[in-house]
Amino acid sequence: MTLPLLVLVAGLMGAAGVALAAAAAHAMPGAGLDSAAYILLFHAAAVTAGAAAIASGLVWRPLALVALAGLVVGALLFSGDIALRAFAGHRIFPMAAPTGGSLMILAWIALAVAAAVRLVRGG
Repeated sequence: MTLPLLVLVAGLMGAAGVALAAAAAHAMPGAGLDSAAYILLFHAAAVTAGAAAIASGLVWRPLALVALAGLVVGALLFSGDIALRAFAGHRIFPMAAPTGGSLMILAWIALAVAAAVRLVRGG
């Protein structure tokens, strides 16, 4: 995955997060869309920052790319499952939201390890 592609995806995640926040406030209050919106918005910013960290050499690139891909996939699974339940009444697959949440946790740990590796190798 290239850095411009990650930033492009982060921009789309941010736009979707704003749209879900609006839907949570106006169209479907109480449907859980606010949680989906926050996850997308926070992780859009994190992916953008992570891409900048890779570009500036602050993290070990191979693991950081995996971590950012994990943040994207995890956020999409989590938020997509909540949004699909709210709008269509069904899930992506059973346990999609918790799977996405677990993936995001692992991705954050991987990003921390990518920074630690960079520190050990001479950061």
